[in-house]
Amino acid sequence: MPPKAPAVIDWYRSPLPPALFKQLHERSDFQAWLQTGGYLGIMAATGALTVWSWLHWSWWATGPLLFLHGMVMSFLPNGIHELGHNTVFRTKALNKFFLPVLAFLGWHQFIFFDASHQRHHRYTLHPPDDMEVVLPVKLMWRHFWQQGIVNFPALKWWLRMHVRYARGKFEGEWELHCLPEEDRELRREVINWSRLVLIGHAATLAVSILSGWWMVGVVISGGGWIGHWLFWLCNNAQHTGLTDNVPDFRLCCRTIYLNPVVSFLYWRMNYHTEHHMYAAVPCYNLKRLHEAIVHDMPPCPRGLVATWKHIDGVLRRQKVEPDYSYVAPLPSSAAPAPKSAVA
Repeated sequence: MPPKAPAVIDWYRSPLPPALFKQLHERSDFQAWLQTGGYLGIMAATGALTVWSWLHWSWWATGPLLFLHGMVMSFLPNGIHELGHNTVFRTKALNKFFLPVLAFLGWHQFIFFDASHQRHHRYTLHPPDDMEVVLPVKLMWRHFWQQGIVNFPALKWWLRMHVRYARGKFEGEWELHCLPEEDRELRREVINWSRLVLIGHAATLAVSILSGWWMVGVVISGGGWIGHWLFWLCNNAQHTGLTDNVPDFRLCCRTIYLNPVVSFLYWRMNYHTEHHMYAAVPCYNLKRLHEAIVHDMPPCPRGLVATWKHIDGVLRRQKVEPDYSYVAPLPSSAAPAPKSAVA
């Protein structure tokens, strides 16, 4: 088990005028419905088109539509992440309602993730107090091809994890730290949720197959394992190749510019530095937050090609120099990075 977490990390946060700070933290049910309802609507539309194509068109249309549906579903973890922060809807009950809906569709263990992610934000890239992301991340392009088309490795991992949790088996340093043995209520919630996910998806697949509508089961229970390539490129850009053990989100998180469609599907997590700096700001306000502090930020790559060209260069150098970590340059207008991590 990791040692007791440090009392506090004195994180640097770009200053904001009090009035703007308050505005950026305001939650809106209207904007939340646009984001959540819009995302679920797109997912429902691609799923319905896939089933329609299966019924009326040829495989050459159904295959690409199923892949497109999977591309949309692959961003479910980002919706789960945002709803888990309880910052999307102003009405808290709506956050709590939609969180398990998205988590079920994505086979996601949102209860354990919440316990882990709270620590990730508090101690970002400060192991052993944050083991959710540990640098250096050893990514290879073969991982992109293995996971980007049909993500069998993730399916296998999630199935094994849910079966293990459903049996009440917890293991591993980080898991035991986030789900301590003495917190029986939390462990019971994790166990019950994994059982619900397994039983629910088994029932969905069984009913769809026995009724002759097997494609519906594929769309609901299998779509999330197809077409991960875009999600892979977006999500793995958040911290890969950056610096750990620094009390400055500008150096351990990466903001990238994406087109509005991809940014919407990604729940605006391309503004990842801003999200860590002010985690209570709703995702639909992150662009405004970025515009307010851009003078205090390192250069942000435009698009995924530029982003991964840079990351690839860092990863190649780390193969030759294992101790190398990229330190993002700050503009002359920015406040200097603090030196001390723990207060």
